[in-house]
Amino acid sequence: MVISKYTQGNRKYVVAAGLGLVVLLTVGMVIRARSGEVKYLTAKVLKGDITAVVQATGTINPVTTVPVGSYVSGTVKYIFADFNSRVRAGQVLAQLDPAVYEAQVIQARGNLANAEANVGNLQANLVATEAAIQTNQANLARLQAAAAYSRVNASRIADLYKQGIIAQDQNDMTQSTLEQADAQVRAQEATLNQAKAQVNQIKAQLQQARAQVQVQQGVLKQASTNLQYTTIVSPIDGTVVARNIDVGQSVAASLQAPNVFTIAQDLKRMQVYAATDESDTGNIRIGADATFQVDAFPTQTFHGRVSAIRLNATIVQNVVTYNTIIDFENPNEELLPGETAYVTIPTGQATDCVKVPNAALRFTPDLARKDLEDLFDHYKIPAQARTSHIGGWQVVWKLGPDKKPAPVAVKVGITDYSYTQLLEGDVNDGDVLLTGQESSRGAQQQGQFPGGPRFGGPRR
Repeated sequence: MVISKYTQGNRKYVVAAGLGLVVLLTVGMVIRARSGEVKYLTAKVLKGDITAVVQATGTINPVTTVPVGSYVSGTVKYIFADFNSRVRAGQVLAQLDPAVYEAQVIQARGNLANAEANVGNLQANLVATEAAIQTNQANLARLQAAAAYSRVNASRIADLYKQGIIAQDQNDMTQSTLEQADAQVRAQEATLNQAKAQVNQIKAQLQQARAQVQVQQGVLKQASTNLQYTTIVSPIDGTVVARNIDVGQSVAASLQAPNVFTIAQDLKRMQVYAATDESDTGNIRIGADATFQVDAFPTQTFHGRVSAIRLNATIVQNVVTYNTIIDFENPNEELLPGETAYVTIPTGQATDCVKVPNAALRFTPDLARKDLEDLFDHYKIPAQARTSHIGGWQVVWKLGPDKKPAPVAVKVGITDYSYTQLLEGDVNDGDVLLTGQESSRGAQQQGQFPGGPRFGGPRR
C-alpha cells in the first residue's frame, strides 16, 4: 500500500528512473558486445634491402696449436718457460732429472765395449786357428811324403825278400814302418779337419758377437736418446699458452706422453670454430665474408673469411652441428685463444625488394580447423602454401572488406629474421598484414611459437 501510494504520488520520477535503468542496460549490453570482438595486431609491408645471415656461436683458436709432451718419465728439475713466453724452435722449455738416464748410458757404453772386446778376442782366435790349419796342412804334406817313401821302400824290400836277399825281420820292419806312416797321415788329416771345424765355429761365434755389438749399439743409442729427451725443447716458434708442470713434479710417460706445454704457433693469425646448424650449412659458401663479436670488446666488430666447413659432425641431444672455420687477422693479438665469438655469416642479399614482416608469416587466426579450411578453399590457397611450403609458398593474412581475416598465398625468398623477401603474391608495399590478435579475455596471440616458425596453415 505504501509503495502504491508513493508511486501514484511520484509517477514522473518513477518513469524517469525506469528509463535511466533501460539506458544503462542497453549501454552495458553494447559495451559487452563490443568487448567480445577480436582485435588484431598489424604490421606494414615495407620496401628495402634484406641480407640473409647465419648466426652461430664459436670459439677462437690459434691456426696451429702444438702440445709438447715428455717421452720419458722423471722429476721436473728446472722450468725455463712460463705462460705467455715467446719461444723459438729448439729452445729449452724444461729439464727432467737426468741421473737415471746418465747411468743407463754409462752401462750401455760398458756393455758395448765388452761386446767389441769379445769380437776382438774371437778375431784373434780365428787368426790363430787359421795359422794352425796352415801348420797342419804342412805337416800333412810332410807325412804324406814320408808315407809315399815308406810305400816305395816297402815294395823294394818285399822284392828283395822274395829273392831271398834280405831276412824276414827286415821285411816285416819295413811293412810296419809303412803302416805307421799311413797312420800318421790319417791322424794329421783328422787334426786338420778338426782345425777347419774350429775355424767355422769361431766364425759363427764372431758373427754372433758382431750382432751383439749392434744390439749394444742400439741400446746405447736408445739410452742416449732417452737422456736427450730429459731436456724438453720447443718444436716450433710460438707462444706458450699452457704450462702443466711445476718444479719437483713427477712426470709419468708409461702409456702415453703427458702434455707438459701447449704452444700456439702464431697469435697474429687465428681462427673461429663456429658451430653451425646442419640446416644452415647448405647456404654457407667457402670464401664468404663473416663478422663476429666477443665479450671482451662488445662494441667492436671483427671481420674474417670462411675457409672450411669440417665434415666431422657433432651431435648433442639429437642436434647436429658442423664446425665452420673462419680465418681472421689478429695483428695486435688482442683476441685470445678460447674466447667466445658470436658469428654472423651473410648468405644472401636482396636489394629494393618488398619485405614481409616475419610475424605475419608466423600468424594464424584462432579459428576452428573447418573454418580455416573453408577460408583456404574460398580464397583458393594452394596446398603447398598452407601445408608443405614447398617452393617457398606460405600464407599471410589481411583484413577483408567485412573486417574478417582473409588468407593470401605468397612466395618468399631470403630472410634476415625480421623481414622476408616477397617473390610472388598479392601483397604490395604499404599493405597491412595481421601479426597477432586480442580476444575478449584480454589474451594476446602473436605470430610466434616454440620450435621455430609455423608459416600459416590450420591448427592441428
